[in-house]
Amino acid sequence: MKSAVETLNPTRVRLTVEVPFEELKDSLDAAYKKINQQVTVKGFRKGKIPARVIDQRFGRGAVLEEAVNDALPKFYTAAVNEAEINPLGQPEVDITELKDGETLNFTAEVDIRPVIEIPDYSGIEVTVDAIEVSDEDVEKAVQELRERFATTTPVERAAEDADVVTIDLEAKVDGEVLEDGVAEGVSYTIGSGELLDGIDDAVKGLEAGGEATFTSQLKGGSAEGKDAEVTVKVTAVAKRELPELDDDFAQLASEFDTLEELKADSLKRLTNMKQYDQATQAQERVLEELLKITEVPIPEKLLEDEINTRTHNLEHHQLGQMGIDLAKYLEIQGKTEEEFKAETEEAAVKGIKTQFVLDELVNKEKLNVNQEELTEHLMRRAASSGMSPDQFAQAVVEGNQVPMLVGEVARGKALALVVESVKVVDTNGETVDLDDEDETETTEAAAETAEAVTGETEVEEKGEKSEA
Repeated sequence: MKSAVETLNPTRVRLTVEVPFEELKDSLDAAYKKINQQVTVKGFRKGKIPARVIDQRFGRGAVLEEAVNDALPKFYTAAVNEAEINPLGQPEVDITELKDGETLNFTAEVDIRPVIEIPDYSGIEVTVDAIEVSDEDVEKAVQELRERFATTTPVERAAEDADVVTIDLEAKVDGEVLEDGVAEGVSYTIGSGELLDGIDDAVKGLEAGGEATFTSQLKGGSAEGKDAEVTVKVTAVAKRELPELDDDFAQLASEFDTLEELKADSLKRLTNMKQYDQATQAQERVLEELLKITEVPIPEKLLEDEINTRTHNLEHHQLGQMGIDLAKYLEIQGKTEEEFKAETEEAAVKGIKTQFVLDELVNKEKLNVNQEELTEHLMRRAASSGMSPDQFAQAVVEGNQVPMLVGEVARGKALALVVESVKVVDTNGETVDLDDEDETETTEAAAETAEAVTGETEVEEKGEKSEA
């Protein structure tokens, strides 16, 4: 076999392959064997039909077609390895010449991972929010904890602000009760804003057994966005009581003995959260600057596939679960179809560029992923998917997704490495030192940041496993 590679542009090549006919022998033998198992010829046992009879009865062309289909992936893979290229996706194959007994010639055009030069990024400087936790923040956190330990006591009076009412709801649009517009036994805290606009005014002043009707725009369901006539019936009223903010509450709601210790812990937790948010913000902004200074050619076919994948996932998964179509989604978002397409393309380009750049950094810096890092990443992904670690690990293995997870962690390490090498200051002008962060947590946070940008993007390289 002889092969040559021609660069069509920075992201696409054409392979020209010439195969002497004798190198098709194994594929021809396999073709005759396969046809032998599929056909029946009178006078011959199944699987024992001579090659000349198959040629006479079914045509030499059918055999050649089967043999070429079997051989093409092997010769394409050999040409890819010989050319030392990194193909992306499946090739477009064109058989240019097939002479029985003489030669098989074909071309294969395929997108390739572009060669990327990572510029000196040490001069990058980004500004992030300063870490500031006020007394009001701490009081709010303690108050939220207090709300969780509230108790309710049934009362025989009209409902007031902050009461918890049990209600039945019925929604009508154009005089017709919606199939998904009836709910019974709903618990609602007056003033929480968790249900429909207007419901607070409707239920306040009602005792158990009372009902009222009001008009409100539906926030979900089959008639989302439409005005509905809603009838609400109160079946029970309960007074909501908050525990006193004292040492007894601290002992009830936490492992601390005093309220001051509880507040000190709240301050610590809020500070840690702010530090995590600051680190994530630094990673996002450093990544943006890195992409700005790095030239990355984008394969057209890869970009087209990525746009289609993102659009498909939005329409058939996210919006499908919400019960709306793309047109309704755009209406709610106040966007035109052209704006949506432009935004989707922009996000796809950024996702592909991010993966290319971070993968190049992984190779350049020879970054490896150890078992502890992979396990930590798997645990986080399992938690975010709502599966147990064992279930998620099994799904990953069965779906051959381990390399994908390894790639996510490696890209996180690459981004963390860049962040450590640049200057980060906060809005107060103070230098932010991210080296003090836990290395595993930093890597995970960086992996999460990279995933948020790449989204569904997973550039698939096809080497020895390529199929033509």
